[in-house]
Amino acid sequence: MKKTFITLLFVLVFSCFHVNDVHSYMTKYKEEYYRLYHIHYIQYPDDCMENIYWLERAARADFCNPRYVGFTIKNEKEWEKYRYLFMMHINLKLVEQHLRLGSIYDKQVIYFYDAPFKKQILENVEISLQCYKTALVYWDEAKVWYEKANAPSFNFLFITAKQEWEDERERIMNGKLNYERTIKREISRVEKNIEQLNQMSEKY
Repeated sequence: MKKTFITLLFVLVFSCFHVNDVHSYMTKYKEEYYRLYHIHYIQYPDDCMENIYWLERAARADFCNPRYVGFTIKNEKEWEKYRYLFMMHINLKLVEQHLRLGSIYDKQVIYFYDAPFKKQILENVEISLQCYKTALVYWDEAKVWYEKANAPSFNFLFITAKQEWEDERERIMNGKLNYERTIKREISRVEKNIEQLNQMSEKY
């Protein structure tokens, strides 16, 4: 009897406390996936791959309703340019993340005394090469969306709430942002390093 009374008292006391409901939601729109993208001060391969995953999901997802983008979309023309800039920006971030991931596995210079570690180095630089080649694909995709966002019909239309994206578009237009030069230079260097490693004897 005493045990039952204590149990009832315990339930009564705790029922007096208000417990806030915890609401969860399913991530399904570009804007939601993009918010999961983040940069660490020091990025390890897993950090880059996590970001690549979220950015790729964002690229494939649908846009949310214009009222939820975080600023006021005044008309359909702004909504159209916003979508083009967003896709351009996502692809630029995918370029950056693949370059960063490739640089982690990369070896800038091959020395003769690397011969005993030839197999391990080759494995890493081949991953690096694949990252750089993938970055080039995303750069080409970014340029497609840049062309759409830079169409004459958008002259004098600037989305100031997304000034960073507008700046990226402007820098691509005037040639100050050109990942193609960087990526092709890195691909050429890595291919030469791979050739050098393949010709290297494991004994020195």
